[in-house]
Amino acid sequence: MRILVIISALVLSGCVATVQNPQDQPAFDPAVAATPARAELQQFAQVVRTVEPVAEQECRARAPRLNCDFKIVLDDRPGQPPNAFQTLDANGRPILAFNLALIASVRNADELAFVMGHEASHHIAGHLARQRDVAEAGALIFGGLTALTGASNAAVETATNIGAGVGARVYSKEFELEADALGTVITKRAGYDPVRGAEFFTQIPDPGDQFLGTHPPNAQRVEIVRQVDAQL
Repeated sequence: MRILVIISALVLSGCVATVQNPQDQPAFDPAVAATPARAELQQFAQVVRTVEPVAEQECRARAPRLNCDFKIVLDDRPGQPPNAFQTLDANGRPILAFNLALIASVRNADELAFVMGHEASHHIAGHLARQRDVAEAGALIFGGLTALTGASNAAVETATNIGAGVGARVYSKEFELEADALGTVITKRAGYDPVRGAEFFTQIPDPGDQFLGTHPPNAQRVEIVRQVDAQL
């Protein structure tokens, strides 16, 4: 079911993509970036119409037990930096949210379609649940090891929180690459160019290869997209 909803607030979870302006561009101005032109809003609506049914088809084929009725919403909160994310509503329905600044920042429909396919892929691959599981495992491991040393309850609680954070962050890189790969499939099957769409990565900060970073290096992500695209 295709739905475009204007919202005032959502609890953020899942993937976050924040755009970094090129050095030859002015610094981020919320008043400007959060105001997409009419043509950009029309482009967003068109991408929703073409990508959503493909994402739902891939979801039903790859994860038939999941709720595949995507609800694509527009986050209209003012003053936000460019952002897109995937989450679930109270009934477990998958939500793909895009804010006004991101819609204004993408340079073409291919980039927007790729971001949409990427976010849909997080749901199809079950990343929210899997990340919660690895966070819980990390918490148990760190907390348990600390408890074995005879540490205080406060120290055990601190170690448990650290373990949860480490677990979630370490696996999030793997999840991002998985979403890039499946997002490439969705983007191409929807009629867009995923390689051109992946140029969106040139607008976001490159995390390099940081052990505790939440995203893999941008070059690695682009290479995954190229490899998958060549096989389609």
